[in-house]
Amino acid sequence: MLANYAFIGVFFVAALSFPVIPLLLAFFLRPKRPTPIKQSTYECGIEVIGDIRVQFKVQYYLYALAFVVFDIEVVFLYPWAVAFHKLGMYGFTAAAVFLLMLFAGLVYEWRKGALEWI
Repeated sequence: MLANYAFIGVFFVAALSFPVIPLLLAFFLRPKRPTPIKQSTYECGIEVIGDIRVQFKVQYYLYALAFVVFDIEVVFLYPWAVAFHKLGMYGFTAAAVFLLMLFAGLVYEWRKGALEWI
């Protein structure tokens, strides 16, 4: 019985070592003498003028997130479309409920103005 838990222990140690070892290596192999030139911001060889922090519009991220959500819809609907003739009325109802929920989400985003570019 204990041998079965040994695999879990090995995976636990591996899961902990993958993030910890690179962090330790980076800590010990980092440059030891930082200078103002090494600490300066580098952007494609161009000197930074002004503040390096620029405010981005959140709408772009919301639009991208909505795209990902509705793109995943295709991933879930493709197997349904392939096996449509085998699923019968239950499969049709399940897909209709799924599409109805997604359509409700699209209407919600549209009314909230998340799809506006202005």
